[in-house]
Amino acid sequence: PSQNALANQQQLAPFSSWNGSQPPAGYFCKMTAEAGHFYQDHGFLVLLEAASQVEVDALNAEATQICRGRRGVVRGIATDTESETDLEVMRRYLCIHYPHKVSQVMLETIAHPVAVEVLTQVIGPNVKCMQSMLFIKASGKPGQAWHQDEDFIPTRDRSLTGAWMALDDATVQNGCLWVIPGSHKHGVLWPMVVQNEARFDCTNESQFFPYSDDDAVAVEVPAGSIVFFNGYLLHRSLPNFAPTGFRRSLVNHYMSAESLLPWHSFEAGQSIAVADYRDVVMVAGYDPYGWKGIENIAVSHIRPSGEGGCGDAQKHNVEQPLGENIGVTIDDDDNH
Repeated sequence: PSQNALANQQQLAPFSSWNGSQPPAGYFCKMTAEAGHFYQDHGFLVLLEAASQVEVDALNAEATQICRGRRGVVRGIATDTESETDLEVMRRYLCIHYPHKVSQVMLETIAHPVAVEVLTQVIGPNVKCMQSMLFIKASGKPGQAWHQDEDFIPTRDRSLTGAWMALDDATVQNGCLWVIPGSHKHGVLWPMVVQNEARFDCTNESQFFPYSDDDAVAVEVPAGSIVFFNGYLLHRSLPNFAPTGFRRSLVNHYMSAESLLPWHSFEAGQSIAVADYRDVVMVAGYDPYGWKGIENIAVSHIRPSGEGGCGDAQKHNVEQPLGENIGVTIDDDDNH
């Protein structure tokens, strides 16, 4: 059986994709020209030890406070949790969108210097972030079906890049990422269809691409690593099959600040040619469209996991009135 089949059968031990203590190709200790070439060819790279243990511990502690509703309003979060342990509270949720809207710690991590060093080489000198996601993924929680991030965040110049920071060791047992190397090169967004597999959350699934599951490779990483991947790269994750514990991660999405972002709703009568979502955070260089200002559109909200059906997805509207207090501050200089 293939590694993918064995993973589906829950027959792989953690870090089965590694050769002893040696990681597979694509893992680097620092950003180099070789790492950049690997990213261009394969659509992803891993930077080991990108965040320190102190930083990881602080982010996990902050995740607990967010899940308890102590950092601000998160749509869909229960607030009557004082009688529950931290573990019980954390198990409620699979993913929280826009944690940087309620947490200064999460906001500051968007511009983590190690991440910025990589992003400015794979995207360009001017980089902005439009989304953050905090995955909790306790034991037994579902994974996410095959998809391409550009299906959800359409950048005009195809510069979308995900930075997936592991807050726990991510393994084939607890639901690490799986990617299809080189699948970004087609430059095609494959058709998406509704899927109802219990092992996945409510996200639709990409299909009809010229690969099989056996073409995928597991991206197992120690806590503190960051996986960078292209917006056209096909990727998925399987459920957390570990008997206990979490597979926590913080995922931020970036793109070139030189490109417009035609995302979410547009003004009435506005041409898509000039549509530009402006709820962004600058992380490097300057913003050529800074004269438009920064809008406050998205709100922090939970993602339905699908365990109770996907019909509740509409409860968590992602828009709020402009100017509403979101509990964190963003620098107000020429670059933001």
